[in-house]
Amino acid sequence: MAQLTEIRWHGRGGQGVVTAGQLLAETALGTGQYFQAFPDYGPERMGAPIRAFTRLSDEPINIHSQIEEPDVVLVLDPTLLGTVPVTEGLVEDGVLVVNSSQSPDDVREVTGFRTGKVFAVDASHIAIEEMGREITNTPMLGAFVAATGLIEMEALTEELRAWFTGKISEEAIQANLRALKRAADEVQEG
Repeated sequence: MAQLTEIRWHGRGGQGVVTAGQLLAETALGTGQYFQAFPDYGPERMGAPIRAFTRLSDEPINIHSQIEEPDVVLVLDPTLLGTVPVTEGLVEDGVLVVNSSQSPDDVREVTGFRTGKVFAVDASHIAIEEMGREITNTPMLGAFVAATGLIEMEALTEELRAWFTGKISEEAIQANLRALKRAADEVQEG
């Protein structure tokens, strides 16, 4: 039976939510998986809440709709907790990965998600320390890898390097790679 994993991303415009979903999808393609990656912008302005969706499968994907019952939810902006229903539809045994300085148990309390796995990582802090800016998409990809095991870190590292080569400096690429690996090491499960 085919394994289809549906992922919903929550963040704000300008945080790289769409890029993260696309990077994950491109990484999956490089490992022989099928994918879909698409955004849901709503009001298109910097700082507005946005969602993006990614589907990964070992067989062709014939679904062409938004993801209503995700297996994994990633929240790149902790200010969305309590204001946006980020766990809406998240399957009972799903995975919630949140950018937060709070403990996973505190995140569980705030979101009300009681049944699945909850992970927290201070991606904002990592991004500022490693990249000098609070762009949390790269650290959250590292946390995703550690939390789910759906993609190998090496494959994601190679894709990230290829994605950014020619777009940003080598120094900035190295900062992104450090943030990716550091978040994978620092993510906590509760």
